[in-house]
Amino acid sequence: MLNKRHLHHTWRKLQPLNPWYLFAVFLVFLGVSVFALRQNNLNAIQLRDHVLEVDKQNGDVEAALKELREYVYSHMNAELSSGSNVQQPIQLKYRYERLTKAEKARVTKLNKRIYRDAQNHCEGIHGAGQIGERAACAQKYISARSYREKPIEDSLYKFDFVSPGWSPDLAGWSLLLAGVSLMLFVFRFALERWIKSELDL
Repeated sequence: MLNKRHLHHTWRKLQPLNPWYLFAVFLVFLGVSVFALRQNNLNAIQLRDHVLEVDKQNGDVEAALKELREYVYSHMNAELSSGSNVQQPIQLKYRYERLTKAEKARVTKLNKRIYRDAQNHCEGIHGAGQIGERAACAQKYISARSYREKPIEDSLYKFDFVSPGWSPDLAGWSLLLAGVSLMLFVFRFALERWIKSELDL
């Protein structure tokens, strides 16, 4: 059994450290962490909007994406995850549309040239008078050589970055300190109750 005199001495040393001070510290750090977590998310959204604007203006999307990716990977609660049945958070819509339009223009230009080549080729074989044979020849020539648009994989222009569970920034450290101060409060509060019960105070 513990010496009551020793317990009384421990109790006198603990009295200046009120457990509610620790709880107040916990609340302060908790408030700071909530603010910092929200700020991390707002900054990530701002960087995402910047990426979309750069894409619209046909600017340096790679640099904007790199900045966003590095921020999300190094900050808690900066995640822009799409989840299930939700539109991807980052879609380079304008870049995709520009590439699709360029591919269509490329194929149209090539096919026009093939059509001219078919007319020249078949006219040389069948002459100007054999319209039916020339048409069949041209159709065969075009079918054998015509170009088709290459589908552009849209998933290459969709991005989804995942933030870490904990990061060494203001949000991470304040959350950690909030947890430590809460544990100290619980320990100090329980210890006080136990000593009081042992000393019949």
